[in-house]
Amino acid sequence: MRRQKRWLGAIVSAATALAMTIGLTLTIGTQTAGAESNGGVKVMPLGDSITDGITVSGAYRTSLWQRLVGGGYKVDFVGSLYGGPSNLGDHDHEGHSGWRIDQIDANIVGWLNTYQPHTVLLHIGTNDVLQNYNVASAPNRLSALIDHITATVPNAEVFVAQIIPLANSGQNSQVRTYNAAIPGIVSSKVSAGKHVHLVDQYDALTTSDLADGVHPTAGGYDKMAATWYSALLSVSGSIGTTGSTGGATSPITGVASGRCVDVPNSTQTLGTQVQLYDCSGGANQQWTTTAANELRVYGGDCLDAYGKGTTNGTKVAIWSCNGGTNQQWRLNADGTITGVQSGLCLDATGAATANGTLLELWTCNGQSNQKWTKPAGG
Repeated sequence: MRRQKRWLGAIVSAATALAMTIGLTLTIGTQTAGAESNGGVKVMPLGDSITDGITVSGAYRTSLWQRLVGGGYKVDFVGSLYGGPSNLGDHDHEGHSGWRIDQIDANIVGWLNTYQPHTVLLHIGTNDVLQNYNVASAPNRLSALIDHITATVPNAEVFVAQIIPLANSGQNSQVRTYNAAIPGIVSSKVSAGKHVHLVDQYDALTTSDLADGVHPTAGGYDKMAATWYSALLSVSGSIGTTGSTGGATSPITGVASGRCVDVPNSTQTLGTQVQLYDCSGGANQQWTTTAANELRVYGGDCLDAYGKGTTNGTKVAIWSCNGGTNQQWRLNADGTITGVQSGLCLDATGAATANGTLLELWTCNGQSNQKWTKPAGG
């Protein structure tokens, strides 16, 4: 029986290695996203099995998470997939084993609209080489993918990796050619005003850091994590600020009602309209002022004029912080809070004061339903 188990295990191992080599999609260990949001800055690890983690559970994500926590940063990994070891504090990601650039591109807009990342870590192209999938045009496919990312989340910080080496010399030559095109692609996006950044993961590793000729060892993944972390630190705001989002935190209380600006039921669902509710001290009532004139809740979500509306009745909701003027507010000396984009006041609908009264934008009129006690430090 033991011999039979070893024999079956060898077949499974061989099949797994073959699948990794030719780029087949593996579903082992990949689950639907667990949505482990901790209110931090939303970061999407995006790519293929080198992001997912086949040879090492959690891939580079585990070491990167530990560096972020150790540095005092509060980050929320996001994505539709879930996987990794217990010492990875957030298992969500978009690392699709076996996928090429075009397959990521076919799905990217939906993922970005769903998860609204502030930062994207993109490592893609290995399977284009492994599958010999029109490799000469791979840089063009990468450029188009980056364009789709920046068009969908224009204020996101997008980190684009020159991919890690492959042990096969012929395939690695193709990797080097592909990588050589990436700096020019990134430079063109930067010149167009896009928040795109080059990360050299190729020189961070050598072929001795590969467990199977394709995927890194634990040490190799740690080198990738260190490279990502250094790149993130070099771009201000890409992972927030150490220990906080940069401002004082307290409730916002309505003068007329004595009730707090509240995210209903402590949900973190984007687009949820905020309301008045009895002050409880909960995280869903704690608002942080930032130097960017934001009012943040849960660390990474902002008070938002929904749909960038500028007319009376525009609902005021929560949305991933993205730097838009519809997420910027002036805390005025007369107790009003006005939207920078609209010039309208934060208003308790219908001058109501009861629990559940929804908040919206309305022409400033001096009434007490538009007066608020400002957050500390505001």
